[in-house]
Amino acid sequence: MTHKRRFGIMQPYFFPYLGHFSLIAAVDEWLVFDITQYTPKTWMNRNRILHPNQGWQYVSIPLANGSISIKTYEAKILDPVEARKNVLGKLSHYKRKAPYYDAVLNLIDETFDDGDDSLVRLDVRGLAAVCRYLDISFHYRICSEMNLDLPAALDPGEWALEICSRLGAGAYLNPSSGKALFNQTRFAERGIDLLFAQPTEFSYRPMGYHYEPYLSMLDLLMWNSPDVVARAADEQVIIEMALGNE
Repeated sequence: MTHKRRFGIMQPYFFPYLGHFSLIAAVDEWLVFDITQYTPKTWMNRNRILHPNQGWQYVSIPLANGSISIKTYEAKILDPVEARKNVLGKLSHYKRKAPYYDAVLNLIDETFDDGDDSLVRLDVRGLAAVCRYLDISFHYRICSEMNLDLPAALDPGEWALEICSRLGAGAYLNPSSGKALFNQTRFAERGIDLLFAQPTEFSYRPMGYHYEPYLSMLDLLMWNSPDVVARAADEQVIIEMALGNE
């Protein structure tokens, strides 16, 4: 049976949770979706890590222009040098407890470029750094850097269909939480398999802290070896073909 090239299309997120990397591991090509209106207070410029006392806290990248008046690819980091310091400061409480603290700091070093104020490129460098660390193939393109010539007005579930059609994808994989957005019939009409992934929770023991689910990969990687995390990423995704595409 001929392999159908499988695409994943997601907004650029800042060190997202394990399920995001499960999706990356399960596709042939990843499209960084950065061409629509920017949405403040999302995972694009912040994520959650453990708080040194209890619960969790945000680790954020302050923006110079984070508002709904811009496109995502236009989002600019207020001060990359200070942003790096802030992230490192928020992570410092892990130092004497987390066995992979130094490895995570190396990922931060790979991700930040003090001369680049693009939020999208920061997020993509973070994804790439984690994928290298876990030995996950990460073949990506950034939508704003492509000449896609998409229609001006599309519903949320139509962006993936149009992009996959133009790039010759044979299948599209999306988190199962977004099922309601997509019209399976329209994908089938264009010969594209519509697939959904349902990640299961991967739990671990952060020594000296109370475990919190679905935190940033920054937290998960503090406590688990790359081999364990890579295996969890492979095992997380349950792919189910949409009804009618079987």
